Amino acid sequence: MSELVSLRETYGKTLVELGRGNPDIVVLDADLSKSTMTHFFASEFPGRFFDCGIAEQNMVGIAAGLAASGKMPFASTFAVFVPGRCFDQVRMSVAQPGFNVKLVVTHGGISVGEDGTSHQSIEDLALIGALPGFTVIVPADAVETARAVKAAASCCGPFYIRLGRPKLPLVFGEDYHFRLGKAATMKQGQDVTVIAIGIMVSAALEAADRLEQQGIDCRVLNMSTLKPIDEGAIIKAARETGAIVTAEEHLEHGGLGSEVARVTARHQPVPLEFVAIKDTYARSGKDSELLKKYGLTADGIEAAVRSVIVRKK
Repeated sequence: MSELVSLRETYGKTLVELGRGNPDIVVLDADLSKSTMTHFFASEFPGRFFDCGIAEQNMVGIAAGLAASGKMPFASTFAVFVPGRCFDQVRMSVAQPGFNVKLVVTHGGISVGEDGTSHQSIEDLALIGALPGFTVIVPADAVETARAVKAAASCCGPFYIRLGRPKLPLVFGEDYHFRLGKAATMKQGQDVTVIAIGIMVSAALEAADRLEQQGIDCRVLNMSTLKPIDEGAIIKAARETGAIVTAEEHLEHGGLGSEVARVTARHQPVPLEFVAIKDTYARSGKDSELLKKYGLTADGIEAAVRSVIVRKK
C-alpha cells in the first residue's frame, strides 16, 4: 500500500510557497480554513488572507473584485458550497467576465465521512463544467495537487480544482510532470481503457492489476484535467482498445463519463461503461462504506470492465 497523503494539506502548503514568490496572490475562505488548510497561508500572510465567514456568495464576489484589481485570488470552501450555494455569483462575477479567480474546493464527492447528504457534492463537476472559460481539474494524489495548483497560478483565467477529504495513496513520484489539458497514462493496455479521475485513479490501477492476472490487459488513463478534456487521448484509446470504462466520484450525468461519451460519439464510437453514482443521493456513513455501497471501488471497476468487454466482443 502506498503512503497516504492529504491533498488538502498539500494545497495549503503549496499556497504558502506560491505566496512567497508572488505578492499579488491573496487567499479567501468561508470560515473553514482549518478544513481547507488555507490557515497555513493565513498564518504567514495575515494581511493577504480574508475570512469571509459563512457567506460563500460574498466570498466569490470579493474574489472577483480582487481579480479585477489585479490580484490573483484563491478562494476555498467545501465543494458543496462552491459552486452549489453560489452558482449565480460564480457564473456572473467570474465566468462571464473571465476573471483570474482560482476556486479550490475540498470535501468533494461522497467520501466526506458521516457529514451526510447535505455535505456530499456530487453535482459540482456538472455545474462548473457548464460554465464557458473555466478550467476544471480533479487531482489523483498529493503530488498532482501541488502541480495543479502551481499550474493554475501560472495561467490567467478561472480555475476550479476539486480536492477530497480523505488522504489518498500516492500514484505519482516527485518526478511527475503535470501537463494541463493532457491525460497521464498510468498503465498501458490493449483490451480496454479505464479513464479515471480523483480518488478513482488508485482504484482503477488496483482493478487493472487484478485483471492482468486474469488475462485482461487494461490501459489506465488519469484524466485529471476534466476541462479542457484531452480528446486526443480518448480517441486514441477508443481506436486502439475498442472499449472504455470511466470512473468518477460524481453523478453519472454531467461528469467525466458524459464528456468521454461526447468525444467518442463524435469521433470513435465504442462500447462504454460508467462507474459513477447513479441517479440518487447517497446516505450517511464512513467513506469506505459509502464508496463500497455505490460501487466506487476496484471491484466496481472490475465488473464494469468485464461487462464492456462482453459488449465489445
